Amino acid sequence: MATFPIFDKKKEPFPVDDLWLQEREPYFGHELEGVQRDPVSGKSKKRTDRCKQKHRTDLKLDEWAKFDYFSKTNVNDLLGIDVAYPVSPQIDRVHQSRLSVQQFIDNYERPAVPCIITGCADKWRARKEWSFESFSKSYGNTPLKCGEDDEGYKVKVKTKYFLKYMYHQRDDSPLYLFDSSFDEREETKSLCDHYSPPKYFREDLFRLVGEKRRPPYRWFLIGPRRSGTCVHIDPLATSAWNTLLRGRKRWILFPPETSKTLVKGKHHKLPGEDDEAIDYFLKMLPRIKAEGRAKNLKYIEFIQYPGDTIFLPGGWWHGVLNIDDTVAVTQNFCDSVNFPLVWRKTRKGRKKMAVKFLEQLKIHYPKLAEMAIQMNISDGFVMRQKNKKKRKNDGSTGGTANISDDSNGNGNTQPDDDEEKLKRGKHSREHNTDAKINVSGNNSDSSSSSSSSSSSSSSSDSDGGY
Repeated sequence: MATFPIFDKKKEPFPVDDLWLQEREPYFGHELEGVQRDPVSGKSKKRTDRCKQKHRTDLKLDEWAKFDYFSKTNVNDLLGIDVAYPVSPQIDRVHQSRLSVQQFIDNYERPAVPCIITGCADKWRARKEWSFESFSKSYGNTPLKCGEDDEGYKVKVKTKYFLKYMYHQRDDSPLYLFDSSFDEREETKSLCDHYSPPKYFREDLFRLVGEKRRPPYRWFLIGPRRSGTCVHIDPLATSAWNTLLRGRKRWILFPPETSKTLVKGKHHKLPGEDDEAIDYFLKMLPRIKAEGRAKNLKYIEFIQYPGDTIFLPGGWWHGVLNIDDTVAVTQNFCDSVNFPLVWRKTRKGRKKMAVKFLEQLKIHYPKLAEMAIQMNISDGFVMRQKNKKKRKNDGSTGGTANISDDSNGNGNTQPDDDEEKLKRGKHSREHNTDAKINVSGNNSDSSSSSSSSSSSSSSSDSDGGY
C-alpha cells in the first residue's frame, strides 16, 4: 500500500501570510459580498427551466430548491469548520517561482501527492479578463454545455441566459456550465489564447493520436454557488490540473487505495435526501468522516482560491463544492511519469485509440512504446488487432481479419469500469457526442458540435465538472 508523507504532518494553527493576503485581495472584492438576488424571471428562466427538465427528469421544477439551502446555509457552512483556514496544513502550497519542474516531479508527481501551486496564472489574460461581465458581452449568444439528459447527451444554453440564472438562482444544486468543446468553436476558441498550461504540465502524450481521436481533456467551467461534483476518479488514470480564476472551491481528496464504498458513502444517504455535491459535503461527508475514524480514513480537505492551481494525481478520489460563483479551467493529461497507469487503463477502455497510440509512441517515444509492449507481455494482454490481407495482383479483394480484444491472454475480455461506462452510454462531464439538446432559443447551434464527438468518454466514476 502506498504511503503519503503529507498525512503525517501535524496540524498547526494557521500563520498569517501577508504576501498571500495581498495576492488574494484584488480578486476578493465586491463580487463576494452578500447582495440581494431576486429570483430569475423572463426568457432566462424559460431557457434554464428547460435545461433543468432535461438534466434531471427525477425532479419537478419546484423541487430544485426543496431543501432551501439558499436560505438555510451561508458561506461558513459551505466552507466547513475543519477547512475554514485560508491555507490548509494538509496540503503543500508552493509558489511556482520556488518549484522547478524536476522538483515538482520528484516531490509530487512521481510519488502521486496532490499540491497547490500559486503564481501559474499571474500572467494569464484569463486572470484579469475572465469576468462574468466580459463573458456576457463577448460570448453571450454562444450556447455552452450546462448538463446532460438521461441518455448522456449534451444540454446547452446560451451563456447570457446561464449567467443571469447563476446570479439569481436559489436552487439547492444549480446547473453547472462545463464545456469541453469551447476550443473548437469559432466564437470561443480564442479563450485558449487567454491561458497556457503551467510549465509542469506541458507534456501531452495523447496529442499523438490527434484531436478527433483523443478523449475530451480540457474544460471551461462556470460554477454557481452550491454547485459541484460528488466524489469520483478521473478517467483512464489521467492526472489533472485545475486553475481557479474567480471565486472559491472546497475540495475533498481521498488516496487511491481508499474503499469506493466508504468514500461514496451511499449507505449514509438517508431517506428523502438527495445525493448532489451540496448534499455530499453538508450531510454525507461528516458521516463518512465519523465512520472513518475507526478505519484510519485518510483524506485531504482544503479551499482553492483565485490564482491557485491544483495538481491532482491519477487515481485519487475527489469531490468539489463551489463556495462562490466560480470560473475555472482544467485539463487532464498523460505524460511520461503517469504513463504506466494510463496505459493499462487506455488499452482496455479505449482499445481502438490504444492501437494508434502505440503506433505513434514507437515513432516519437520508443522507450515508452517498449515499456507498453513489455507491460502487455507481463500482464498477458493482447492488443486489438486489425490485420489487413494483402491485395493480390489477380484482383482478389482485401479485407480485415477478426479483431481480438483480450485482457488476460486467454480470449476472454475483462472490461473495467471505464469500458462499462461506455457500454451504458451514460457518462459524466467527459461525455462528448454530436447529439445534444439545444435550449438556446434557436437552431443556429447545429454546426457547433464537437469535432471529437466520435470519442465518447471512458469516464470512471466521474460525476461532473469541477
